[in-house]
Formats: sequence, C-alpha cells, structure tokens
Amino acid sequence: QVHVVESGGGLVQAGGSLRLSCATSGRAFSTIAVGWFRQAPGQEREFVASNSWRGTNTYYGDSVKGRFTISRDNAQHTVYLQMNSLRPEDTAVYYCAASTWYSGEDSHEYEYWGQGTQVTVSS
Repeated sequence: QVHVVESGGGLVQAGGSLRLSCATSGRAFSTIAVGWFRQAPGQEREFVASNSWRGTNTYYGDSVKGRFTISRDNAQHTVYLQMNSLRPEDTAVYYCAASTWYSGEDSHEYEYWGQGTQVTVSS
C-alpha cells in the first residue's frame, strides 16, 4: 500500500508560480512512479506530468510543456510540481498518483491517489 498526500495548492494571479508537493509513504521511494493529473469542473481528468521510478524519465502534457517541471527528492520521498507562468486555464484540482509499475499518461494505470489540492489562477 502506498500513501500519497498532496499539498501546496492555492490562489495565484496569472503569470505567477506555485509548487505542489506529493509526499509518499508505504513503499521504497525508488520503486514508485508518480504522476500529476488535474481536473477542472465539468472536464475530464488531464495528464500533467509524470516521473519514473528513479526519476530517469519524465513526461509532460502538451499544455504544460515549458512551464511546469516535475522533480523528485529521494531523501524526502516527495515529488514536486513546479508551475510557472500560470494561466487561468490551469485552474483545477491537481491530483498526485503513484504506481509500482507504470509511469505514463493513462490515469487508469495508477494504483494510488491523493485527495487533490485546488489551484486557482485569477486573470
């Protein structure tokens, strides 16, 4: 069992930055791949970024490439999502998900999910 807890959401003006954190526990961090997803009201869940087990590979959704960066802190068992140049359309609930075998874009393949953290970008 892997426990996942997100934090760091909030309200920010367009053009600003936020850093989300995803703290994991319950399994060796090097065996966990982590993905970030987001869901806005009335929309489907969207892939944002993911990071493979040892951070060797990272992937980004097209809408965030060049603005968001995913990274891992092995000592803290935490994955971060640095979000820069935020836009109103980035407003959503952001979810962290963990997998013991998958590190891609398909949310259905992730086994463990956090409760989500709200990000609101004002224009």
